[in-house]
Formats: sequence, C-alpha cells, structure tokens
Amino acid sequence: MAQYVKVWFDREADFLEVTFADGMGYMRETDHDSVMERVDMDGNVIGFSILNVSHLPQDHPLVAQLSSVA
Repeated sequence: MAQYVKVWFDREADFLEVTFADGMGYMRETDHDSVMERVDMDGNVIGFSILNVSHLPQDHPLVAQLSSVA
C-alpha cells in the first residue's frame, strides 16, 4: 500500500499542516499548545498542524504526542 503526506505552509499565518489521509475530520488539542491533531470520524489521526512555526525554539525539536495514526 502506498503512503503519502501532504504538507502545507502558510507563511503569513505562520501555520504548517501535514495530512496523512484525505477525508472528513476535525481538529483536536494535543499536549502541546502549538500542535493540533486532525482526526477522522472514528478518532484516527489523519494529520496535524503547528501554529507559530517561526517562533518555535531552533535549538531543540518540538515534541507532541498524537493519538494512534490511521
């Protein structure tokens, strides 16, 4: 089975979105203030978004826990 991701960066909004699958879903909070996960109607993670990307520290990685990936 082929896997793909779509990555979208909006420089003006300072917003990055990554999707693993197309389809209906909604955004849900994570344990990190800048990260939201996109989940399908069954609760499977189908993507995530990061707000204020340019303000993240550059000396260490952003870490956030997502639910199980679809």
